[in-house]
Amino acid sequence: MSEQIKLLVDSKINSKKVMVFSKSFCPYCTNAKKVLSEYRLPPDDYEVMEIENDPQCSEIQAYLKLLTGASSVPRVFINGRCIGGGDDTVRLHRSGELAKLLS
Repeated sequence: MSEQIKLLVDSKINSKKVMVFSKSFCPYCTNAKKVLSEYRLPPDDYEVMEIENDPQCSEIQAYLKLLTGASSVPRVFINGRCIGGGDDTVRLHRSGELAKLLS
């Protein structure tokens, strides 16, 4: 795994309140992004990186697996911490925990 990938992923996670690594065709990613869009996060605080067309997609996913224990997308980070994937994001939203994490 290249140092460049680590720097890219780490800088994305650390520079945004909410960072989502996603694939545009993935239904779990769509669910997570739909839930997050309800919070009207400022653009400076929220970024989605669609990785399916990135030539380093598999390297990015391999590094996400090292960081989070899973390579599947979405990988959702809030304040630098991975909260999980699509189902986890929806579950946290329904329980009210996501609102607390985002406040």
